[in-house]
Amino acid sequence: MRARVRRVASVLLLICCVASLSPNALAQRPRRPTQPRAQVPRTVPGETILRIVRAEDERRWDMSDLGALFADKNPLVRRRAALAAGRIGDEGAVAPLIELLQKDRDSGVRMMAAFALGEIESAQAADALIEVVRASSYPEVHARAIEALGKIAAALPPTEEARRQLIGQVILSALTIERKQAMPTAGGVADLGVELLGLTAVLRARPTGASKVVALYLSSVDPRVRADAANTLARLRAKDGTEQLRKMLTDANAVVRANAARALGAAEDKTAVDDLIKQATNDEDLRVRISAARALAALREPRAAEPLVKRGEALLVAYRAAKAANTTHPAELNELLEIAAALGRVGANTSDERALNLLRAVRAGESWSAPEAEVAFARIAPTQYLHEAPFKNLFLRAAEQKLAWQSVSAVAQGLGELANVKSEQAGNSALTVQADAQLALRALLNDPATPALAVPDTLNAIAAYKPTDLAPTLRAQLKAQDVIVRATAAALLGDLPPDSDTTRALAAALPLALHDAMNDAALAILDALAKEKNDEALAAIKTTLDAQDYLIRRRAATLLADAHIAGANEARSQTVATRNRPADYQRALARMGKRVLAVVTTDKGAFTIELLPDDAPLTVDNFVELARRGFFNNIAFHRVVPNFVIQGGDPRGDGNGGPGYQIRCEINEVFYERGAVGMALSGKDTGGSQWFVTHSPQPHLDGGYTVFGRVTQGMEVVDRIARGDRILSINITETKGR
Repeated sequence: MRARVRRVASVLLLICCVASLSPNALAQRPRRPTQPRAQVPRTVPGETILRIVRAEDERRWDMSDLGALFADKNPLVRRRAALAAGRIGDEGAVAPLIELLQKDRDSGVRMMAAFALGEIESAQAADALIEVVRASSYPEVHARAIEALGKIAAALPPTEEARRQLIGQVILSALTIERKQAMPTAGGVADLGVELLGLTAVLRARPTGASKVVALYLSSVDPRVRADAANTLARLRAKDGTEQLRKMLTDANAVVRANAARALGAAEDKTAVDDLIKQATNDEDLRVRISAARALAALREPRAAEPLVKRGEALLVAYRAAKAANTTHPAELNELLEIAAALGRVGANTSDERALNLLRAVRAGESWSAPEAEVAFARIAPTQYLHEAPFKNLFLRAAEQKLAWQSVSAVAQGLGELANVKSEQAGNSALTVQADAQLALRALLNDPATPALAVPDTLNAIAAYKPTDLAPTLRAQLKAQDVIVRATAAALLGDLPPDSDTTRALAAALPLALHDAMNDAALAILDALAKEKNDEALAAIKTTLDAQDYLIRRRAATLLADAHIAGANEARSQTVATRNRPADYQRALARMGKRVLAVVTTDKGAFTIELLPDDAPLTVDNFVELARRGFFNNIAFHRVVPNFVIQGGDPRGDGNGGPGYQIRCEINEVFYERGAVGMALSGKDTGGSQWFVTHSPQPHLDGGYTVFGRVTQGMEVVDRIARGDRILSINITETKGR
């Protein structure tokens, strides 16, 4: 009852805050006044930064230790301690951070307090942040408060929908007034930071009526604002602003054109088909062509097939020429695979022979290892798919012949797509096609030559058919040697109705998973056990509350807390037994203020990353140490998503590998612009060796993934990299000063 009263009181306070955000009140919000500054130190003392970084790494919040630095005379110390509190994420830091936000004399400290409160994602901070949005005189503080509100709103559970909407309306009110203030100004932008962070906050909070406000920003004179507004509309799948978006397809800025195409596809704007076809086949920028092709796929417009095939045939000529010149993964492959995926949507169930011939060429060129081509073929001609190569190679081969895991995985995904075939599409043959596909999948699963790396996609494909024996099939895979196979089986079991046999199998598999070098299986088993919702499952989860792995311990505590088990919150607050020692911290912090470069040599050439030790010292140190011992040498870029990222650093090659340990996130204020280098994650504090480079700005990643570098030379090389291209070496240099 008390908890309910507190929630009601909090919502009432939010209503009052929203009511106070009248347009007139916000319009009168003063801009930044001059602020006299006393002479203060320009750096954080060495011992103090060591103390802060160690607390971050251990995820240890202590009011008498880190919290005491909030009162330090040096504003840089207070600011850095506030960032650490946000990274640690302990709700015990919320009240002290609110006090900094409200009372600190330094605007930089207040700004960081707002940023940190957003990282903690605590609803307790919403009222204070709303007051800042209403009254702050400093745009940078105002902007970070809006950003923080977006993160808090996104983290609220479904039961708090009313609260999320109220916070979202605060964000919209601020953006509405910001746009009104921008209109009369010569540059058309009142404050760039407020506008950009506000647009990202909207896509996180998703308040009612958001798209109408965001659409106002499509006419901004600043190309980055136009691009971010289109990005937000695309992610909201909004239908507002389509007329302006169609005009933006010819914008001088390529990112604006690309995001406009995405937004039109998400809005399902059929009137844009001709314009999108033009951009998908003729735009000079690959990012625009890719986004337009994806938009056409979303629209599923059959008349887009012919021009897409024509574009694909032209690319195929260049692709084959590059292959003949011994380029293993031609750059044209990126666009060819996007066209293949689009054809699978616009030409579904047409048996378009010209499209199939293009797909046959791509499949053969890539040795049937491209899932995009396999899935597209299965969609266009489901009854033909099972009769095409490589099935003879897979099932009629010599017993000793090894199978490439990428090919098995791609074909399994194609076979899984046949589960979506309907009788009205394939006639009486639909059931036969699906029966044959399931037989083929079972043959792959039971074939001793099928590599373990291909089994997860095979299991997912089998699950798509919902066979009656799915649960026992998956339970058998809980005994597999490969950790990702067991993780996949557990995750799929979690999607099935609770079953006592499944509970026992998951509980029996948990001890083995706790001894894996990777924690994927243990985490998946815990999640699956929680869905069983019985005493035996909860008892198994409890056994991991003292696990050595911090992430396993945290997951167990969270699941038990959700089930209202006493003592879970205490376990969740335990600190991390970090692998770093004093010498490691000293080495990492010694790079601060230095220029640290990483020259990445690949199959396509070299590019240079300027690492950011001031912003992410331990992440940079981890990358440098791995690079210097040759960890990355000959590892492929396993993931390439044009107009998004290239990603590498996985020794397994399937996107699930790492160095055998995890590092903590070091979320910072650096934005994900084009060429930003970030740590890949599967959840907070799960980084290791996988990293990525962005092809274009990705504002939805800001404040969620650690940025630890930026490409300063060779972005044209990054743009040419295709899936499968290798990192040959990474050379690190460190010099004093910048």
